Amino acid sequence: MARTLTVLAPVAGTVLDLAEVPDPVFAQAMVGPGAAIRPTTGVQAAVAPVDGIVSALQPHAFVVTSGMHGVLVHLGIETVSLAGEGYTTLARRGASVTAGAPVVRWRPDEVIARGLSALCPVIAVQADPAAVELLAPAGTVVAGGTPLLRWSPEGR
Repeated sequence: MARTLTVLAPVAGTVLDLAEVPDPVFAQAMVGPGAAIRPTTGVQAAVAPVDGIVSALQPHAFVVTSGMHGVLVHLGIETVSLAGEGYTTLARRGASVTAGAPVVRWRPDEVIARGLSALCPVIAVQADPAAVELLAPAGTVVAGGTPLLRWSPEGR
């Protein structure tokens, strides 16, 4: 039986509408619905948004899969070009994690200093948009680990 999943904010910062992300793949919700976070500066540990398995892990992005739900966290835009510089993975691919556990450490201000966007899309991968509810509206300041989305199998 499908269950409702609460997705936590993986980083501290200000919640934005996904449409504000300067990448059409995220802004147009091609991967799935969600939200973005403009992270606070300084060292941040990006945390697992849900309990599950780290099913994909790159220094700049990761997916945690919980049952049939996959949640993508992308740490900045176009940050694959950094080839991992400025990121430290704290978990391993295939590892079981609890929501709120650190997965990647990074410095958003270093991403910005390199001329890239540090916005962090948080995506309910391939979800029906009607099944995802924003719990922290745009403009809300959140801490890492704050409830951000509710992903319901029946929709809202």
